[in-house]
Amino acid sequence: MPIFTCENLTKRYGTVLALDHINLNIEPGRIVGLLGPNGSGKSTMIKLANGLLTPTEGRILIDGKAPGVETKAIVSYLPERTYLANWMSVRQILDYFQDFYADFDRERAVKMLEHLNIAETQRIKQMSKGTREKVQLILVMSRRAKLYLLDEPIGGVDPAARDYILNTIIGNYDPSAAVIISTHLIADVEQLLDEVVFINGGHIIRHTPVDEIREQMGMSVDALFREEFKCF
Repeated sequence: MPIFTCENLTKRYGTVLALDHINLNIEPGRIVGLLGPNGSGKSTMIKLANGLLTPTEGRILIDGKAPGVETKAIVSYLPERTYLANWMSVRQILDYFQDFYADFDRERAVKMLEHLNIAETQRIKQMSKGTREKVQLILVMSRRAKLYLLDEPIGGVDPAARDYILNTIIGNYDPSAAVIISTHLIADVEQLLDEVVFINGGHIIRHTPVDEIREQMGMSVDALFREEFKCF
């Protein structure tokens, strides 16, 4: 059974149609790039999957269930903006995640924080934007979830830390889980991807395995994206 399903999924904001009767299935064990220009519907789809928005029409299913309490227990979500409270220390945040999520692996999180020289005593308000983003990604990837939804996971991270973070994504998720990554930095993430979903204007215009793009089209994902979206 797919871990992530959209059935005629439609979302309107007033007169603006953000998603237009989307149909999509993502199987477990896949790392999928959700790629499109600004305003294409990527973040709307991810917010719908997390129950932060409700569909106007159609439905979205996580492991066969509508977003709710049950699905929050199996979905690990990285929003586009940092949500960590400024007054909290890293240790307090680790305590919070450990209390709130049964699948949180504290030992894994501590190991990654140590690798990036982020002290548990450090407070969020003392950190740079990039360091806050690293902490948030580490927390998200330290859950043993069935589905990871990552909205611009490396957007504000310095290039020196980018490789480590990408390796963290691929090295710290259960192979039977699925990862959906929404990003503009396609060249940086395409090494991770099993398949890509190109979305524009609320429509899916391509859902293709990455190997097929390379072998049959002789292109990188980044090159194909630039070709298909050169007018946007």
